[in-house]
Parts: sequence; structure tokens; C-alpha cells
Amino acid sequence: MLTERIDVAGLQVAKSLYQLVKDEISPGTGIQCDAAWQGFAEIVAELAPRNRDLLQRRAELQAKIDAWHLQHRGQDFDPSAYKAYLEKIGYLEAEGEAFSITTAEVDAEIATIAGPQLVVPVSNARYALNAANARWGSLFDALYGTDVIPEDDGAHKGARFNPVRGARVIARGKAFLDQAIPLQNGSYVDAIAYTLRDGELSVTLSSGQHTGLQDPSQFVGYQQDKENISSLLLKNNNLHIEILFNTDHPIHELHPTGIRDIYLESAVTTIMDCEDSVAAVDADDKVNVYRNWLELMKGSLSSKFDKKGQVITRKLNGNRRYSAPDGSFLEIPARSLMLVRNVGHLMTTDAVLDANGSEIFEGLLDAFVTCYSALHDLKGNSPYKNSANGNIYIVKPKMHGPQEVAFTVDLFERIETLFGMKENTVKLGIMDEERRTTLNLKECIRAAMSRVIFINTGFLDRTGDEIHTSMEAGAMIRKNDMKASAWLKAYENWNVDVGLACGLDGKAQIGKGMWTMPERMHDMMEVKISHPLSGATTAWVPSPTAATLHAMHYHKVDVFSLHPDLKRRGHASLDHLLCIPLAESPDWTAEEIREEIDNNIQGILGYVVRWIDQGMGASKVPDINHIDLMEDRATLRISSQHVANWLYHGVVSEAQVMASMRRMAEFVDQQNIGAPNYICMAPHYISLAFQAAQDMIFHGRRAPNGYTEPTLHRRRKQLKAALRGDR
Repeated sequence: MLTERIDVAGLQVAKSLYQLVKDEISPGTGIQCDAAWQGFAEIVAELAPRNRDLLQRRAELQAKIDAWHLQHRGQDFDPSAYKAYLEKIGYLEAEGEAFSITTAEVDAEIATIAGPQLVVPVSNARYALNAANARWGSLFDALYGTDVIPEDDGAHKGARFNPVRGARVIARGKAFLDQAIPLQNGSYVDAIAYTLRDGELSVTLSSGQHTGLQDPSQFVGYQQDKENISSLLLKNNNLHIEILFNTDHPIHELHPTGIRDIYLESAVTTIMDCEDSVAAVDADDKVNVYRNWLELMKGSLSSKFDKKGQVITRKLNGNRRYSAPDGSFLEIPARSLMLVRNVGHLMTTDAVLDANGSEIFEGLLDAFVTCYSALHDLKGNSPYKNSANGNIYIVKPKMHGPQEVAFTVDLFERIETLFGMKENTVKLGIMDEERRTTLNLKECIRAAMSRVIFINTGFLDRTGDEIHTSMEAGAMIRKNDMKASAWLKAYENWNVDVGLACGLDGKAQIGKGMWTMPERMHDMMEVKISHPLSGATTAWVPSPTAATLHAMHYHKVDVFSLHPDLKRRGHASLDHLLCIPLAESPDWTAEEIREEIDNNIQGILGYVVRWIDQGMGASKVPDINHIDLMEDRATLRISSQHVANWLYHGVVSEAQVMASMRRMAEFVDQQNIGAPNYICMAPHYISLAFQAAQDMIFHGRRAPNGYTEPTLHRRRKQLKAALRGDR
């Protein structure tokens, strides 16, 4: 079906997108629709050739690395010769002199508050609102409703409130308060009343003794209901805690102070995602993505849904207002600071065609529309302020090296000029998920030194690129063994080391990746404290509940206080980063090989059936052990590249892979019995989702940098055309 288009400034713009810009984005910005398109057409004409050149450079470097490995196949690997070769071809660039970033006027949520970060598909309004409103979360609900509190000895969840479980929740909550906001004497377990005395918090213990906080400055506000305190606002490590009092709550029966709940400042920042967690393959999909981002910037986004027979309307939360100890009033945000993730440099989109009728680069369009929309926040057109300091925060994924970062900076400069923004309004988050970016991270940061507000590691994409880049070197170790490999340990430390050396401390986030098991919060609480302990000021979590629980880690660990010691430690090794994770003389059994490919292929199929058939870019997908994992396209990249590597090097045969694919298709079909709109893959194995998985495995070695987007987009478009009945 042909897309209806509007000719403007030499561009052919999908009518639905043109109308979105004309009728919904432009009004109130002071920038006329056609003038904006004219400016954008000039940006496309100037930058599209550079974009193509950068992609060609990627291909040329990959071909040279492939040739080196082929030339040295069968020889003992020589790390020094390999490193010298990477320097010679310009893949590994020389580091310049020391510097510190000059990024200015960064909002506190990014610069000086360490806390959890959500990533959510902006295509889903309900999810986007849930994430934006996850700035605050109930600790009692998070503890009660997850496996953090075990269900033994009568502490089961059940359909009704269980006082045994409730007592454990209260005990855990009070232990948290003892750690984060300690009293001068005694414990919150013994507290029976809270009052104000001369602007300070006074706590009465069961012994009759009155005590205060060890650090009185941690008490920052309160709310009153008539003469009674209804809530207390406390602060630790720049994060707020609110204790709520309400005697009509069933939990009040368990303790005398009437604490209804403890609320934690949780998802301090949220990335509204236009990329990996979104399945946007055509103009209509992009319009949906852009409209939701626009309405977030206008403060008007809402979502209606049915909950237990009742229609619920969800909107953005208003700010929270308190009385300060000195009698003044203070207002604090109730919404997460929103960043937006644009797509990378690779993909094109049919939402706009250039003067030659060719699709333009999607990343150019994302920058244009998301910044145009964000003008509403900058100009105060929303009842809520996203960036108090007047910034637009764009996270840019899948950039390869300093030249690609510099290209993004140039794009942002032109966007600022087009929309009359002051210099460096558009800030840049750099995803450190490609090998060439990791190795040259210092120079990548230098290229954006006045804009960078974020660097972040990501195991899945980074490993997928590691495998693809060294595809010709040999068979790789098993996927789970990557987590203990020399390069990966160096990568996680390198990101922090380089970030601190470049002056990100107090100006930009240093981030860590996703906890992928949303139902396993007990394990998350045991493991994910390693992220703040590593010096990372933020880390990704899969849900608002996980954000509330992970926030406890940032109360326990004062991340910024760790940075001076981390700056003095030995820098992570470049040589370790260059260690290729090859399987030296592998002696895997047939069962181990089958287990590995089954695990990879089950994950691929479990994800593509949602992406291709239902347009779900991110979802909870049960793994081969029926554990729900929060997955996006990075899952496909690592798994498909791993199978492609083993297939290419003869660890498995094509027949073995196809047998696994059929076996796992039946397995995934069984896992999805009863799921609405599910299309079975077995017994015919001809569905578009199954074909997409085949493409990514059998042609993965030739996919640009191992990316899955071209295959996913092509197959999803085929499905949408079939559903429309296109000929």
C-alpha cells in the first residue's frame, strides 16, 4: 500500500507525519511547520552523505580486520601484532592529552543524584506514563509483592493482606530507616511517635525517651493533616524518603506509630526509547512514537485501561509539596527526568523520502522531531517542567568511534540553529556498546565534551559486537562464559575509569546495564549493589518496582564518595580489552553444544514472535528454563551472532541448527499457549518470525556489525503488508 505523501522543501513526507508536525508539534513553538521542514531538508542534504561515509568506514574497517584474521589463521595469536594493526588501520586511535568535560547547566537528576534509571518503549503510552511516574515508589508494596520477602513460615502473599508478611515488610522497612536515616539513640523499631520541636524532628521511643536524628539536616520537610503530621520528608545521599502516616490502613494494626508506608525516590531518570525496545518500521509507527514523546513534553499524555473491571485513566503526576522545617514551603518533582533515546546511524525510514525518492536516515529524523517536540518543555507550554535547566537530553546508541560521535554533535548543532536554541541545549548520552567506541572512549567523550551527560555499558550489544568484529578469528567461548572473560571485566572498569578521568563526576551519569529478570528481585538485591559499588551513578532496572528496590542500594552506597579512590586505582587494561574471547581447544560434549544452541535459539525465537507478529519491541520473554527475562533487540544480536559464529567455525552444522530451530519453535509455541494473537511456528516452520530468526543466524555473519534491525524491519513490514492484503 502506497503511503500518501506531502511534498515540502524537496522532501516527500508521509502525510500522517506532516500533519503531526503541522497540527500538533508546531503550534506554540514559534517555529512554522514548513520553515522547519525547509531547515531539516538542508540538514539532510548536508549530513546524509557524511552518514553514508561513516557506515562505509565501518564496513572497510571490518573487512580489514577480517583479512588480518584470515591471514593469520592457524598461527598463534600475537596480541602485540594485532594491536599494532588496529592502530595502523585507524580502528584504535591515539589518545590525546588529558581533559575534563565542560558540560554545563545539567539537571541535578543527572549531575549530582545517583539512582536507578528506567528504559521504556515510548510507543506504549501506559508504560511511558508508569515510568515517568516512577520517580516515587512504595517500599512496602515493593517488599510485600516480590520475592525479596520469602514466603516461608506463613508469610505467603495470598489474595488478602497477610499480617505475618506485613510484619516482615515493616521490619525490613524500619531496618532500612535505621541504616539510611539513623537516630541518635535507639531504633525505628522502638519509635512510637514523631513530633516537631523547634524545627527539628523529635522521635519518642517506647521507653519514653525522646531522641532525634544523628544528622538533623536529613529532615527536610513534612505534611500535616489538621494538627497531626501526615508525612515526613527525609533525605540521604541526595535521595528523598517519605514516611507516610495513616491509621486507617490495615498495616497500622501491626505497630503503634501508624506508619502507612515508606516511599522512596526511585527512578530518578527515565529513557523514553525510540530504539531497541520499540518496533517502529514505517511512518505510522514513527508517528505513534513521536506523538507520545510530544505529549510527554506537553504534559498531556494519558492512557485509559481496564483494571479489575474499572476504567483507569493514567496521567503524569503533579509535584509533591511540603512544609520545610523553617516554615517555608518546598516543592519537589514527582516525575522522573526524561531523556529520549533516538535510533543510531544505520537505519533509514520511509516516513520521509529525499529529493531522489530514497529513504532518509532515521537518526536524522529522530533528532529533528524529538527536539521540535521538546520545544514545548523549553518554552513552558506544559503544566510540568521536565528539565528545570532548559535542556533536551538525547541518548544516542550504536555509535562507532569518535568520528561518529562528532557527527552527532554536528547534527545537534544544526538542530539548535534551526530551532533558535542556545548552544549546547541538546545534551548527548553516549551508549558505550560498540567495541570501537569502548577502545576509543576517551576520544569519543572529547568529541562531545561540551554536551556529554551520560556513558553507559551494555553487556548484550557489546558482546554481540565483540563476536561479530572477531568473527574470522575463531570459535567463541560459550555465551555465559563471556561474563567472566578478561575483556568484559576490563570493559566494565574501563567505562568508569575513563568517565572519571574525563571529569564526568558531578556533571554526567556513568551508567551500568539492565537487570533482566523482573520476577527475581531477591537476586537483584544481592547482585545489583555491585553497580553503585563500581562507581556507577545509575543503572538500568526493568520496572518501577525494581527501581524502588534498587534505590535502597544508593542509600547504602554513597557513590560520589567512592570516586576519589576509584580515580587513584590502576586504570583498566587496554590489552585486556583486546583479548578476543576465543575458545582455546574446546572440548565441549555433544550435550553441551546442543544445550548452548538450544538456549540461544529459544531466546531468539521467543523474542521474534513478539517483534514480528505483534510489534512488541520489548517484553517479558520466558527463557528455556521458563524464567521471564526483559528483552529487547540486544538479545537477538548476541544470540544470533553466537550461533552464527559456531556455525561458521564448524562447532555446529547447519542441520544441527535447523533441528534446534524446529525443536525450539515447538517449545516456544508451548510456552505461548493461550497467548492472544500468537501465531504458531510449528509444525510448518514458515512463519515470518521463524524466517526472520533463520535470516539472523544463517546470514548473521554478513549483517552490518551483526545488527538485527534490517531483518526485523523487513519481516515486520512483510507481515503488516499481508495483514492489509497488499498485493
